[in-house]
Amino acid sequence: MSHRPWRDIHRRKSRQIMVGKVPVGGDAPIAVQTMTNTPTEDAAATIDQIRRCEEVGADMIRVSCPTVEATAAMPLITRAAKVPIIADIHFHYKRALEAADAGAACLRINPGNIGSPERVKEVVRAAKANGCSIRIGVNGGSLEKHLLEKYGEPCPEALVESAFEHAKLLEDADFHAFKISVKASDVFMAVAAYNELAARSDYPLHLGITEAGGLIGGTVKSSIGLGMLLWGGVGDTIRVSLSAEPEEEVKVGYHILKSLGIRARGVKIVSCPSCARQGFDVIRTVEKLEKRLAHITTELSLSVLGCVVNGPGEARETDIGLTGGGNGKHMVYLSGVTDHHVADEAIVEHIVKLVEAKADQIERAKAADIEAAKLAAETLQAAE
Repeated sequence: MSHRPWRDIHRRKSRQIMVGKVPVGGDAPIAVQTMTNTPTEDAAATIDQIRRCEEVGADMIRVSCPTVEATAAMPLITRAAKVPIIADIHFHYKRALEAADAGAACLRINPGNIGSPERVKEVVRAAKANGCSIRIGVNGGSLEKHLLEKYGEPCPEALVESAFEHAKLLEDADFHAFKISVKASDVFMAVAAYNELAARSDYPLHLGITEAGGLIGGTVKSSIGLGMLLWGGVGDTIRVSLSAEPEEEVKVGYHILKSLGIRARGVKIVSCPSCARQGFDVIRTVEKLEKRLAHITTELSLSVLGCVVNGPGEARETDIGLTGGGNGKHMVYLSGVTDHHVADEAIVEHIVKLVEAKADQIERAKAADIEAAKLAAETLQAAE
């Protein structure tokens, strides 16, 4: 029996595939994906952008391959990347063959756009020969003509029917290492389509609300759509589609997973919106702390609250807490217990040092646990 059943997420059982070295589906962590926006032909610029996305935690990165020149740059890109690279193929099946040979870990295709079943089989042969997986990408904005005629307009039923038609093409070619997305820019349509597909299959699902918008609007829209699905246990990889730099998509993706307790990376900051009761400038302090703590990848929590109304209560639930007090003196909590005061002018530097020290302590403890487990296993082996 769960101690807090209202927090439990019962994840849908999907079959597992591999995208490069990253497992997707089954009991694997939900992966965060983004997509480059540099010209793929410019390998140096694309690799620079991939590096920035890797630094903020991207698990896999999609790269557009619309031309021969783009796929010609792929060997350089796939060798330089530390994470699996997904080749985005829209219409020409030969780009898929070239990308598979160039080291792509996954091919994102719409089998209906690739052409004849024989061409789909060629793509499957290339994927099998190179150990590639495939993502079937169904999109509300590019549904097949016969489905639009049947349903009259894009709708969840049309998206799901398209997904199953495409899945059958791959399965008929004896290919099963694929995941599916049924994206739409309409939150209701996308959520309904994903839920229907989840209920009727065990395919791993890649979640996204497509063309979600700019950084703020798109974050809100994606958080609502992806949040509903993830809370319901649906989804194996996610991409937050924003009109913003790809590293911002990765950060938002992690924030969504972090807020649901699904995956955590770095410092989770609990902070108040600030009001006239605040003992220090909460908004500016949090802005500075977010920037200064962006390099921390260890999971830990920090509360920053302006006054004693909710401050002590939140501090009891976080690793490090800061609560505003009077006369420029503010209380610092460590592991939920009041510990010492800090003055206005020293807040940011002081909290950064405390967080860095706590992260180091957690990492050392993890390393010690791993070493102890290794030693125990060696001792047991020697005894046998």
